[in-house]
This record gives sequence, structure tokens and C-alpha cells, in this order.
Amino acid sequence: MYTIQEINRISDASFIQIFGGVFEHSPWVAEKTLMAKPFLSFDHLYQTMVHTVEETTNQKKLALIKEHPNLGDRVQMSENSVNEQENAGLNQLTEKEYKQFIYMNQSYMDKFGFPFILAVRGKNKDEIYQSMVERVKNEKEEEFHQALAEIYKIALLRLEEVIIKDSFTTN
Repeated sequence: MYTIQEINRISDASFIQIFGGVFEHSPWVAEKTLMAKPFLSFDHLYQTMVHTVEETTNQKKLALIKEHPNLGDRVQMSENSVNEQENAGLNQLTEKEYKQFIYMNQSYMDKFGFPFILAVRGKNKDEIYQSMVERVKNEKEEEFHQALAEIYKIALLRLEEVIIKDSFTTN
């Protein structure tokens, strides 16, 4: 883990290497965020990353959303996603559960045009499935914003694995 002081001293290439996967397959977030160095705190870095996404076009936000894998799917995904889904038990679905997840993922994708996104840490497969069932009833704009909110939660959790949260700088 790094302190915020260490993050402020690393090269741009190292910054992108460390933070390029915080937002799924979207190193552009880290590339744009590093221009705000030095960061005053963990929260400053996190809020800057969120602001980077918020200030981009809806088209780029949609592309970010689409970088996320379907939950419970048996496809190649980032190491972060693999770990997050394994911890939620999504790698141990029965055949029936797997078919239910595939069906809900497809229903969601058909309705919204992007994958169902949920910060799964601390949730089990039943809670995740129930969220899918409930959220597929929403309107597209609401789900677009909900997907981004979930992405921000995922990013926060991923950052917490890399940075000592209460490290501050006086610069």
C-alpha cells in the first residue's frame, strides 16, 4: 500500500500503472486525473477521479459502463473483477443459478444496452440476483446514473486496497 505522499512522488507512468484499473479497463481516468497532482489526501484523489468521469461526455461514460463484465458470467475479466465476483460467490453458481443470472443479464442488457453494474463486495449471490430483478424495472436514465454510482463505489473500494486512506500531505 502507498501513502498519498508516495503517490504524489511517483512517475506518471507508475501512476497510470497503479491506478489504470481502478475504473474497469479505463486507464484514461488515471491519465486525466494525474494532471491534478499533488493530491492532498485519499479523498482528494478519489474525488478527482470521480470528477474526471463526471466531466466527460455521456458517450464516454457509456463506454466506461460497457467495460464491466456481466455478473456471474463465465468470461475473461480483469483480476479485480474476478476477485470481487469470487468473494460474492458468483464463481460457485449452480447450473440453475447460472442460467438465471445469464437470463437476467440478457434482460437487463436488452432493456438498457449496457451491463448490470453493482458493487458486489459484502453481498452474496442472492442479494446480487435480487438487485438485478429489482433494477431491471427502472427507467434507462435512472439505471445509467445508478451504474455510474456503482462504478464510483467499486473505484473507492479498489483505491482502498492501494492507498493508506488516512495518509495526508501538507503540501
